[in-house]
Amino acid sequence: TGDLSPAIATSYSYAIAQVLVGAEDKSPVGSGILCSMSGTSTPAVTIVGAGGIGCALGHGLASAGAAVLFVDANAAKVEHGQARGVSIEGLASVAARFSTFDDWAPGEHELVLLCTKCYDNARVLERIPHTATVVPIQNGFDARLQSRCAHECIASFVSQCDSDRPHSRITRTGALHVGPCGSGEPMSGRLSTLVTLLQAAAAFPLVQVENILPFKHSKLMYNAAISPLAAISGMDNGQLLTQRRARQLFFAFLRENYAILNRAGIPLATIGPFHPRTVNRILRTPLLGTIMAGPFSKSLNGTYCSMSGDIETGRTEVDNFNGHLIRLAGDGPCPLNMAAVELVDRMAAGQATPAPHYLDELLA
Repeated sequence: TGDLSPAIATSYSYAIAQVLVGAEDKSPVGSGILCSMSGTSTPAVTIVGAGGIGCALGHGLASAGAAVLFVDANAAKVEHGQARGVSIEGLASVAARFSTFDDWAPGEHELVLLCTKCYDNARVLERIPHTATVVPIQNGFDARLQSRCAHECIASFVSQCDSDRPHSRITRTGALHVGPCGSGEPMSGRLSTLVTLLQAAAAFPLVQVENILPFKHSKLMYNAAISPLAAISGMDNGQLLTQRRARQLFFAFLRENYAILNRAGIPLATIGPFHPRTVNRILRTPLLGTIMAGPFSKSLNGTYCSMSGDIETGRTEVDNFNGHLIRLAGDGPCPLNMAAVELVDRMAAGQATPAPHYLDELLA
């Protein structure tokens, strides 16, 4: 098969990069977009949750001329946005309107790009009329959205947002993928308009795909590996690569997750240079990944995944990540995912303080 050393280095970097996707969404309501047409030539866009992804999308849309309304549960962030607009590190601020979630009353025909964390979906969906169009941008899987969505977006870039102001930093490059999520329904004119605006002015590339689900499941393979480890241990992403126990578990999760998806016959897509099957093949020799972990971890020090800090609040997305994989596994083996759901749920119920020693429960 030839010398795999160059591929190993790139593939390992890609694998770690993908698990970090979504590390930015810390807003209580999440980050996403609600869009409606005002009847003029300028589209009116409402973004629910001024988190990292929401700010990145809203900044691009506002820069392209859309009338953007941000909706967020954080009153301090709303106040700051009303005064100074939305910004991305290195780019000028752009004016936008802001409203608290409690004051928001969506219209009957809004086009909703929903980037909330999955545990906030019920609250947001209760507010959105059933006549509205919902397009999620989320990391996890939520059955409540299946009947509401014809299209979905997946972000392969990482954007981190300040807690009390709508200012984001794109900390890892990537694209926004958009496509149908199983319905086969063609993209509406309004969604096509937003795609065009983002292609013209966003700080990230946009890629239209024929089916978004293979991209979402590939992302799940990585998110369901690093997220429970970060949540229970309190480690940053760099530590998860340099600490032997965490690194061992990370590799084991990736391989179990790939095996579940493969047995279930789930199509997977490439987000980056290599397909997940190539990553799985490389990880059959853990020493090769370990060699790369030290140098690569330096660029990840001080960064955190999306589930970090959730246990202390009593709410996590573990069921939307690892629980989804368990359901796909059926009667097949999934010991790490089952152990992760049990441990994270137990810790969240007690709002336990994460610590590295919790990794030992998954190693047992």
